[in-house]
Amino acid sequence: MKNAHFPEINGKFGFGCMRFPTVGSDIDIPAVKSMFDAFLAAGFNYFDTAHGYHNGKSETTVRECLTSRYPREKYLLTNKLSSNHFTCEEDIRPLFESQLAACGVEYFDFYLMHAQDQNNFKHYKACRAYETAIELKKEGKIRHLGLSFHDRAYVLDNILTEYPEIEVAQLQFNYLDYEDASIESKKCYEVCQKHGIPVMVMEPVKGGSLVNLPKEADDVLRALGGGSNASYAIRFAASFDNVCMVLSGMGSMDMVEDNVSYMKDFTPLSEAEMAGVKRVAQIFRSQNLIQCTSCGYCTERCPKNIPIPGYFACYNVSKQLKTWSYYSKLKADNVQGKIDDCIDCGACERACPQHLEIRKLLKEVKNNFENNKI
Repeated sequence: MKNAHFPEINGKFGFGCMRFPTVGSDIDIPAVKSMFDAFLAAGFNYFDTAHGYHNGKSETTVRECLTSRYPREKYLLTNKLSSNHFTCEEDIRPLFESQLAACGVEYFDFYLMHAQDQNNFKHYKACRAYETAIELKKEGKIRHLGLSFHDRAYVLDNILTEYPEIEVAQLQFNYLDYEDASIESKKCYEVCQKHGIPVMVMEPVKGGSLVNLPKEADDVLRALGGGSNASYAIRFAASFDNVCMVLSGMGSMDMVEDNVSYMKDFTPLSEAEMAGVKRVAQIFRSQNLIQCTSCGYCTERCPKNIPIPGYFACYNVSKQLKTWSYYSKLKADNVQGKIDDCIDCGACERACPQHLEIRKLLKEVKNNFENNKI
């Protein structure tokens, strides 16, 4: 079960700490403890968090549910340096130390420059973020330095060329985005191969989109004769030789149990299964749905707190089911945060890893629902 790229990692499957189960606005701590216990008991040991996940609560949940309960050698922990938490070089070390304290550890096994793209990278360069992280690694506070990435392949190539100290790249990679011209998953994967950099996969199920499939697509996977929709998506990503880790942001014990059931003794997709997921991708694209992963980065930066992923999810579901009830319920549930509240500032679009034209899409959603065009 040892990892071919990083022997300290058990298997090719990791626990993403971005989508914990909640009770109201609080994380369900007992549930997370049980999920972590089950994940570790299955033989896995890799956990991934970030300072901004769950509005800052992910790191402290990791401390409460993992690092305070298990010896340090039982788990590997990844954290990230996010651009909205530092404005200059002098901010980075204090932020890093606060992350160590929040997580209850003395070092991070992996530390990633978070959500790199062409514009974001300029901020990291100006603040000497990579140079600071390289120094922290020399001091033993970081074991492996990497980045997470959302942009075109040529931008990734430039970054990896400029900073050969980077040891791993976290990419959005799934069978729907594999040959998508806006995401360039395949091309980014090939850039990593060129530089000899292993790939860690995020969004293998595209924020749940590859779990809750249109009926025609769901029927294709059911005909394969076994396995959940998530299993085909995660196994697709793990089937690539240069992929060292596939993350899943698990939000329930059912997800944990399903995922570890097929990743504990992982087998790559067969030819028939690979043909099946390619057919699913074709069907999915034909629906012309909004390719939102519900990461929430847009809402975090929206000055009007508009629940953008919620509106997009309602649009997608309503388009498939030909009903407007989901949109009506969302409007009723949200006294604030209406589409009409948008001030057209563009903060959402600058934060979107999918590079969606959010302002335009919100207007289309409103127009389609209110004129019954779905």
